[in-house]
Amino acid sequence: MTVTLEVSGLSKTYGSGEQAVQAVRDASFSTQPGAFVAVVGPSGSGKTTLLAMIGGLLTPTAGTIVVNGRDIAGLSRSQQAAYRRESVGYVFQANNLLPFLTARENLLVMAQISGTARKAARARADRLLTELGIEGRAGALATELSGGERQRVAIARALMNDPGLVLVDEPTASLDSARGRQVVESLIREVKQRGKLGLMVTHDMDMAKLADRILAMHDGLMTEVEKS
Repeated sequence: MTVTLEVSGLSKTYGSGEQAVQAVRDASFSTQPGAFVAVVGPSGSGKTTLLAMIGGLLTPTAGTIVVNGRDIAGLSRSQQAAYRRESVGYVFQANNLLPFLTARENLLVMAQISGTARKAARARADRLLTELGIEGRAGALATELSGGERQRVAIARALMNDPGLVLVDEPTASLDSARGRQVVESLIREVKQRGKLGLMVTHDMDMAKLADRILAMHDGLMTEVEKS
């Protein structure tokens, strides 16, 4: 699945009156399949809120998020759930693997949720683990994996249902720079080889420079960063 994304005038306000906080203010950008975009900024700048809105986890206060010609900002809860299940792969900062399952089983859970046939799901899981260089750890419990291995499994899980949009929240926060770079490079390779659209939130400019494009956020406002 390929995805086009156009964000226009996107805003998110928490609270009201004097207590109102504008987490994202009038953000706009667009991109095409095969692109990998980094969103950088300090804690509290609005970048994770932006990612959550694009992923259908938060409803915007204003603006549009057009994915393949459809504005997902106005979807009902059931439609949002279907959008997340069918179109979005999410890699969370804490990886959120199920600790009592093996690496391979963590992937197969996603296939069960989507109703993928068991044989096809097993073949896809094995292929993804091989492509990410962790086929030898397929039978290891999540708790037995290193930080870098867990993040690679999380990436494979995000790709399991062949989403067009891959959203990644601080994938290197718990990794050293060398392992962090390996994880981001693996992620970029998977996105580009499959013609997907990748959007990564990070505070690490060195990791952001690996992306095709860098968007910076500060106090909810977005600007484009020229790559050197």
